[in-house]
Amino acid sequence: MSNRACIVGWSHSPFGRLDDRPDVESLIASVAGPALDHAGIAPQDVGFASVGVFNNGLTPQGFEGGLLSLGEPAMRFTPVVHVENACATGSAALHAALDYIESGRGRIALAVGAEKMTALPSKLIPNVLLSGCYRKEEENPLGFAGIFGRIAEAYFERHGDRREEMAMIAAKNHANAQHNPLAHVQRALGFAFCNEISDRNPLVAGPLRRTDCSMVSDGAAAVVIADEATAAALGRRAIRFRARTHVNDYLPLSKRDPIAFEGARYAWEKAKSEAGISIDDLSLVETHDCFTVAEMIEYEAMGLVPSGQGWRAIREGMTERGGRLPVNVSGGLKAKGHPLGATGVSQHVMAAMQLVGEAGEMQLPDVKLAGVFNMGGAAVTNYVSILERAR
Repeated sequence: MSNRACIVGWSHSPFGRLDDRPDVESLIASVAGPALDHAGIAPQDVGFASVGVFNNGLTPQGFEGGLLSLGEPAMRFTPVVHVENACATGSAALHAALDYIESGRGRIALAVGAEKMTALPSKLIPNVLLSGCYRKEEENPLGFAGIFGRIAEAYFERHGDRREEMAMIAAKNHANAQHNPLAHVQRALGFAFCNEISDRNPLVAGPLRRTDCSMVSDGAAAVVIADEATAAALGRRAIRFRARTHVNDYLPLSKRDPIAFEGARYAWEKAKSEAGISIDDLSLVETHDCFTVAEMIEYEAMGLVPSGQGWRAIREGMTERGGRLPVNVSGGLKAKGHPLGATGVSQHVMAAMQLVGEAGEMQLPDVKLAGVFNMGGAAVTNYVSILERAR
């Protein structure tokens, strides 16, 4: 590509129940301006913006692209699009901004991801989230927990009962989130609590306990994208996409092996090939742990361990903060939170902070390359980024 794009600024709200930000409009406004300030960009200099919000009934206000200029009046006439791609909505918004830059249409773009989830009564949320599955075959009263409960059962049938390893993943991510001031839950839960079924940690669906499931969260994140020449002229910071891939798979689980995550595997293979690296070249990965079983299978998809051995990665400490490949040092979706439209953007912000040494107590030593994996549905739409610091 002739116009390589870089992340030159970002902003990230706290994740959790944000009663002081009552709607998507306020969430978007809370990150758009601060991201531009972080980049040193005036709102009127933005040539294009994309807004990622899943919604599908979480809130009554649609047409979310039209909300951006309410918080940034100087962007009144800036072209803005709203995008939705299930739980990968944030990455879809990011790719729209990247495509704008790399096609040569302009120099500066803004990508925002946001979601207001807690405004809807909790009993109604599972049905809304099922919009991201193939309803004809996968409708169930437990929502996505029901789908991933079945995936966990299928994995256990083939590779043994891995409840303990799933509890280890939950405990790891909660321990990591202690160091993330933006995380929904900033406390360690410990392996024993995550592993035992109790009144505070009941079964949710199949073998999945509450601690195996990501939470309902509000939140927003934004990134400013520029071409390399503009990034150099700004003279602040630049995070280059060494590779980025997007791979889709069949929507119905009945048409594929539900525990193979073949689309995710293909996206990772393409990204590593494009970047000219192996998995061992990465300093860290932020991966899509909507459920602990998903993170376990993603270890296999990224090539850290062979198929059927994802449990080994956590059992042997490979993905711990000090392990061979630290995974989800931010706390991941499990503890940081999972406001659907914000997640993909958030993951890139967390990786960028590590690359420029601005991750505070989360900071790992000597970070050179960061991987990001964001998926929509049960590995239906799959995005992988390989990021490096350009300046």
